[in-house]
Amino acid sequence: MNDRSFVLFVYGTLLPGESGHALLDGARALGPGKTPAAYALFDLGPYPALVAGGATAVVGELYEMPASMLAAIDVHEEVPILFKRTRIALEDERVVETYVLEREQVVGRRRIRNGDWRARFRVDPAPGARDAAFVKWARRRER
Repeated sequence: MNDRSFVLFVYGTLLPGESGHALLDGARALGPGKTPAAYALFDLGPYPALVAGGATAVVGELYEMPASMLAAIDVHEEVPILFKRTRIALEDERVVETYVLEREQVVGRRRIRNGDWRARFRVDPAPGARDAAFVKWARRRER
């Protein structure tokens, strides 16, 4: 019997409230995690993709699970046909498993600049937007 456990960094559809989270039933939640600013997160429509070689810190959560559960998630993530499971070091230097795509697989896809799949539709105002000429113009028009 193999009782080895793995820690998996999840950043997309495996997060709580997302479509694939039920696959983690029985896994032990370890809390939030964050990559160093060395990745890019892309929106592929129904799911995101983590790609090495960017400049974004990607946020997610950590789960500890047995090898059998990780193997079932590998099947769901279509490893090695679509995603590749690999080990990465997080911002706090913990080494964990996660799913990545190659840069060629995300060409033409929208990058999630804030590194947060859950906040992918949030619009952050640009620095200084409050003083931008258009905003001043629009405020004058409302009076």
